[in-house]
Amino acid sequence: MTAPVALSQRRRISHCLTVATLALSTWCLAAGPDYRPASAAAWAALGQLPDWSGVWIPNQLDQIAQRSTNSPPWKPEAAAQIAEQVQLANAMRPLGLFVNCLPEGMPSWMLISHDAMEILYTPGRVTMLGESDGNRLRRIYTDGRSHPADPDPGFFGHSVGHWERDTLVVDTVGVYPEAFLAISEWIGLPNNGDLHVIEHIHLASPDRLHDDLEIIAPHLLTGPWKTTRIFNRKRGPQFDIAEGECLQGNFSEATDGKGNSVFVPAERVEGNLHVHQ
Repeated sequence: MTAPVALSQRRRISHCLTVATLALSTWCLAAGPDYRPASAAAWAALGQLPDWSGVWIPNQLDQIAQRSTNSPPWKPEAAAQIAEQVQLANAMRPLGLFVNCLPEGMPSWMLISHDAMEILYTPGRVTMLGESDGNRLRRIYTDGRSHPADPDPGFFGHSVGHWERDTLVVDTVGVYPEAFLAISEWIGLPNNGDLHVIEHIHLASPDRLHDDLEIIAPHLLTGPWKTTRIFNRKRGPQFDIAEGECLQGNFSEATDGKGNSVFVPAERVEGNLHVHQ
């Protein structure tokens, strides 16, 4: 995906830092992002945006219903693979798409997550933080930048957004081809490249957030797939996203020879976890 003669954004910044270490480089200063502090007016302007504070819980029942009422327009070869996965799931032998603690990525996080998320505003950016596994993080740039010509791929891609009244319009590209387009934790396929996701995120009612997605996956779908995912707001000190690390279960708590509290690897023996000494 990376052109051999072009520097990606990440490599370009690294290159700038290397050059700047040797000598002051006006090229690097001109080509890099604007790191000046946000003005007081920029911070104050955040108060004019719609209130998306609190914790947002996905509507799982609607997710499940859409498997049959709004299925993606799979290409024939993709549909055949999906049918096999459905048979395995019905036979209580689901594949399990998300293994080894890799992130769900886009668009699967928004499509199938069962965990809470928070949405944070800062000048020039909207940040989404997801509960569980410690690897759900989306940065949506609202500072007017465009996508890099050669974006470094990632599980969540590169997202730019702008506000149309009270709706955040988000455009995402640069997603790993290995990231799944999934309709459940056990049904879905790698997007295989060229994924493009357009979202219109808005309040449908005071405590209900809608994410209207248009998903373009030319290697899997016959055309764009449009779907809406619903998130319900919870407020109060008893609601918060919790810390979670999916690899933590691979370790047990112990004390080393010097009395320090440590994690030690655990081994699985006949389905049970035993501490590996």
